[in-house]
Amino acid sequence: MGIRSEAWVLKESGKPLVKESLELADPGPTDVVVEVEACGLCHTDLGFAEGGVAPRMALPIVLGHEVVGTVRAAGEKYQALVGQKVLVPAVMPCGDCAFCRSGRGNACLKQKMPGNDIHGGFGTHLVAPGASMVSLADAPPSVKTDSLSVVADAVSTAYQAVKRSGLKAGDVAFVIGGGGVGGFTAQIAKALGAKTVVCDVHEERLAGLASLGFDHTCNVKGREAKEVRKELHGKAKEWGVPSLDFKIFECSGTAPGQTLAYTLLSNGATMLVVGFTRDSVNVRLSNLMAFDATVHGSWGCPVEAYPAVLKLIYDGKVVLEPFIERAPMSKINEHMKALAEHKLAKRLVMDPRV
Repeated sequence: MGIRSEAWVLKESGKPLVKESLELADPGPTDVVVEVEACGLCHTDLGFAEGGVAPRMALPIVLGHEVVGTVRAAGEKYQALVGQKVLVPAVMPCGDCAFCRSGRGNACLKQKMPGNDIHGGFGTHLVAPGASMVSLADAPPSVKTDSLSVVADAVSTAYQAVKRSGLKAGDVAFVIGGGGVGGFTAQIAKALGAKTVVCDVHEERLAGLASLGFDHTCNVKGREAKEVRKELHGKAKEWGVPSLDFKIFECSGTAPGQTLAYTLLSNGATMLVVGFTRDSVNVRLSNLMAFDATVHGSWGCPVEAYPAVLKLIYDGKVVLEPFIERAPMSKINEHMKALAEHKLAKRLVMDPRV
């Protein structure tokens, strides 16, 4: 078939990505070839590029796991998808193992993640399993499809964390870290009827979040976790919400954020670990016993949940534009440097054509 991808390739950890022309293999019977319209930039990409986390596929690899595009070719099973605009999920389970059959496809040992298990979206084309493609045919004209690239991870991961927590209307959602996943977690929690509190260390980010109507924002920069606990638990008391209905989401991916989230636990509360850091955290696990509390990990989002995620966006209950910024993929190494130096205020959505 001879489809080529002009891609930015990670050839060696810690070194800049290199642009190369890659000839893609013909799609197998269950695969599709997607022409990439946009790909988001995530801290996970930075971890792979710097070498702090090793991708499961051996180098060289094309990173990028927040992809929207158009199916240009397909194996015999998914010919009907050719020409359709789709979202490529960041987590694509096999669909047939014990984990998948039990509804835990997120933990599937055979899952495929673009930019980790297979070549990803830092290029003009990629090959992915057809069964996982999410149609964007119903996207309203008011929603820009390139923006939907962030749904593949940042928004869908947030949705899965909220659903895993068992959050219901009237609960309090304490969200630690308001950028990226955290901002979307807070929006989803609010859309589902929770009192929503967002904590961050950046005053400008908090000001932007406040404009979305969250119930309370809290600048935690330089503050002791116990002091913040007193403030936030006090807010919940004002609202008449018992700790049984506390849902705590650690989205900062930092050791101080994880420590704060754990400190917010109380009797019957639930905590979700959503952000990732390689740093260690020193906590007293006996608090879980003493509080009869629960802590969950949350990885990715099952493919079958994407329609519900997209509906929140299509209905205007979750907004994307304030949280993203468009950028050319040709400057990917500059973007990576800015991400490493914490200079990106928004999630970048990159166009591989420029």
